[in-house]
Amino acid sequence: MHAVRLHAFGPAENLAYEKVEDPEPGPGQVRIAVAAAGVHLLDAALREGVRGPAPEPTPLPTIPGREVAGTVESLGAGVPGDRLGKRVVAHLGFAPGGYAELAVTDADRLHEIPRNLDFAQAVAMIGTGRTALGILQFAELGPDSVAVVPAAAGGIGTLLVQYAKSAGATVIGLAGGPQKVARVRDNGADLAVDYRDPDWPERLAQYRGRATVVFDGVGGDTARTAVGLLGPGGRHLVFGWSGEGIQNGQPLLVDDKDRGIVSEQVLGPVMLRRAGGPHPLRALELRALAEAAAGRLTPAVQRFPLAEAAAAHRALESRRTVGKVVLEP
Repeated sequence: MHAVRLHAFGPAENLAYEKVEDPEPGPGQVRIAVAAAGVHLLDAALREGVRGPAPEPTPLPTIPGREVAGTVESLGAGVPGDRLGKRVVAHLGFAPGGYAELAVTDADRLHEIPRNLDFAQAVAMIGTGRTALGILQFAELGPDSVAVVPAAAGGIGTLLVQYAKSAGATVIGLAGGPQKVARVRDNGADLAVDYRDPDWPERLAQYRGRATVVFDGVGGDTARTAVGLLGPGGRHLVFGWSGEGIQNGQPLLVDDKDRGIVSEQVLGPVMLRRAGGPHPLRALELRALAEAAAGRLTPAVQRFPLAEAAAAHRALESRRTVGKVVLEP
């Protein structure tokens, strides 16, 4: 098969498209003919050698990628035969291997893809979708809500805007550049603002002191301005800080007791505790796929050929992408 391999940590150019041996499924595993593989900003950090959430450092060479969708084409021992030929999507967890024509994973990680979703949409929902729904557990949105979404043209931002609008909230979407702003507006935001314009904070003056929640995956000056819109008791939900640099940055955290505003980091264990149950991540994945299948959430997807994984990484890191980035063999 063909796959994208990383032999040395460093820039996107280190991602090499090459021929490798086909992986074989072990007991309880399946092999998937990959039709779509998700690309995450964390993949770029791991490519650079940054220690991620995995319990052990990534050994090299490695095939990156932790989200795949495709068709089950081979079964390991103990896997029921009816899995063969199924359209499935899976988050591979800490095990890489997604940037390839074939990928192996445990059968209990699989979700069958609803008929009305394509492979790329399913990949978007299994990772980005589950994260968005995990974040939204903390938002308490309703008709009286005013939600601010930085990076509103991104994969998570697109879904947050859609969900907030469906809850009856007023939504302010921030994005960089006129094309992204237009997409945010078309996605339903009541106000779409280009944070690259020098006077963009003035455009938000009418909402100062009125916003009830800021969904912050950016950090930096953009988040600082957005948090300034919050009224008393407003919520600052932090799930990333890409604007500060994924390697060296720190999240913007607020503790304004006078106004009752406190930042809350909502990824990781706190999200899982809120989701509850014995398998909280799987529950969020199932809900994300169901929301997309019902048409209540529609992921934005930007597709690249598998052979152009390096270009996909460069575009993602330079904020030239819209929605979820997906590689297709």
